[in-house]
Amino acid sequence: MKERIITALVMAAIFIPVVYTGGWLLGSIIAILAIIGLSELFKMKGNNILSIEGVISIVALMGFIFSAELRDILPQNFNSDAWIHLAAIILLIQTVFSKNNFSFDDAAVSILGIIYIGFGFKSLLETREIGLELLILVLITIWTTDICAYLFGRKIGKHKLAPNISPNKTIEGSVAGTVSAILVAGIYLYFIEVAGATTWTLVLMALLSMAGQFGDLVESAFKRYYNTKDSGNIFPGHGGVLDRFDSILFVFPILNLVGLV
Repeated sequence: MKERIITALVMAAIFIPVVYTGGWLLGSIIAILAIIGLSELFKMKGNNILSIEGVISIVALMGFIFSAELRDILPQNFNSDAWIHLAAIILLIQTVFSKNNFSFDDAAVSILGIIYIGFGFKSLLETREIGLELLILVLITIWTTDICAYLFGRKIGKHKLAPNISPNKTIEGSVAGTVSAILVAGIYLYFIEVAGATTWTLVLMALLSMAGQFGDLVESAFKRYYNTKDSGNIFPGHGGVLDRFDSILFVFPILNLVGLV
């Protein structure tokens, strides 16, 4: 627990100023996190990120996330979708020349990983461009949910939320996490004006709180399927990038899909 708290404080001390600064600094950190996250997914699958398939996937991931920044040097129709389509074609062709070392399943995991990780981090960057206040609101909602679900779950949790996927999570903790997130988001909105905020914003924060928990469960499902305790060990006490950013990778695309980003 002590190691987990210390790591969280160090991460916050680094990540919050980076988010506040935005621009190239945030983009650089996101690029590093995205590549590490993809490498963790490759490792869980039993593949090497330092391979032809891995390099193709990294290039496609970077193109997907930073497609807007690359539009001045690439054809106009070469958008984020084009990077996914191109990666799919090349990776599928690679299954022909890999001598069965890279299969259709491997290609599918690579392509889905690019979408999963890329869409999440791309949406985070786009949210920052819209406004720091909105980004902080969403991050506060995610972090409050995680912290309160954990604390209340340990204290009053009795009914398992998804025992076959994540035995320690409880329904009571999940509900407490969402309720706490709504309260904290309400306090934040009372004092801070957020661009695009409406009377439905708290309802959206409740949905994002639940979505973040699903993101956590999805990551747990990955690890259980691949029989892995943590996706990585870059964050002591927290695991890897996919462990720490699992909620974020689910929540920010939803902001995009509902039209706030």
